[in-house]
Amino acid sequence: MTGKPPVEKEPVDMVHQNAIRVEAIKKELRTQKLYTSFNINPHTKFHSLAGKPNSRFSDLDGKEDKQFIKLIGQKLLEPRKKYTYPQTESQEIGWMSTPLISSDRSDRRLNFHRHCDEITKFMDLYWRQKEQSDEKPRKS
Repeated sequence: MTGKPPVEKEPVDMVHQNAIRVEAIKKELRTQKLYTSFNINPHTKFHSLAGKPNSRFSDLDGKEDKQFIKLIGQKLLEPRKKYTYPQTESQEIGWMSTPLISSDRSDRRLNFHRHCDEITKFMDLYWRQKEQSDEKPRKS
């Protein structure tokens, strides 16, 4: 190394640190503005549907606009009720949800129900006996 003795740090002066904090807070307060008047942006479309929550006269505010309610109702519909054809690639999946053929539960070509044969009954009994024998404590 260079042979210089290590420089010891001076202890933290709490009064000096507090003076720095006070100066920083004064700077912040000089540039801070308190806004008390709020306006609605006139360039955005704003529709107020709900009245005041605790108002007794919420139904007296005015008549409902039937055309607006119809338009909102149409926008809230699901895509299959709004459009005749899918509008995006992801809507194409599941657009035609009706089955192509009617399902007949008695048709054995398409429905494979569980049924018991001699071999399945035998194996069922075998596994039951094996489970019972495994559960019994063994004496040594």
